[in-house]
Amino acid sequence: MFKLYTKLDAPPEANHLIEQSIKTYSFLPNLHAVLAEAPIAYEAYLTTFSLFENKSHLTPLEQQIVFQTANYENECKYCMPGHTMLMTMMKMPQGVIEALREGTPIQDRKIETLRRFTRELINSRGHVSKKSYEDFREVGYTNQHALEILVGLASKLISNYTSSIANPPIDGPVKPFAWIHPSKRKGVTNEKSI
Repeated sequence: MFKLYTKLDAPPEANHLIEQSIKTYSFLPNLHAVLAEAPIAYEAYLTTFSLFENKSHLTPLEQQIVFQTANYENECKYCMPGHTMLMTMMKMPQGVIEALREGTPIQDRKIETLRRFTRELINSRGHVSKKSYEDFREVGYTNQHALEILVGLASKLISNYTSSIANPPIDGPVKPFAWIHPSKRKGVTNEKSI
């Protein structure tokens, strides 16, 4: 059983990270409270997330495509609602938000290519097909973009896998965006969408 730590009982090395999370979100997200038990994992998560968000050459929407594709493929019922709330607050297209939550194609060719490339990176453990990479380059992405996506996926590996093994409760502000992977919904028998 994983514990939700606070500044009062977390390892001392995690206190500055907890303060950073509270400063960013105005509260301590439950995922972060779990990560506080292993300050190196917590710091790695915050660092990779921040680098991807603040220094990558992908737009905020493209960054969310990467994050949400990972959340979908890794069936992260904790992270999907959080990023849905963020995308909604940032007034990103509702059709894109819904496609990401349902694992269905996005109408915009460029960001759909990004979604497919990211999905293949995850599912092939980095061994993407030549065609997938050519399609990615054809719509305007570069080698630099491909490598930067890995930073976003590194942060998602930590958050998605932590969520899977620790199962932290969804934070109050994101409860309206709760999500269940389509394959886990009652009465659903279809295979994973393309």
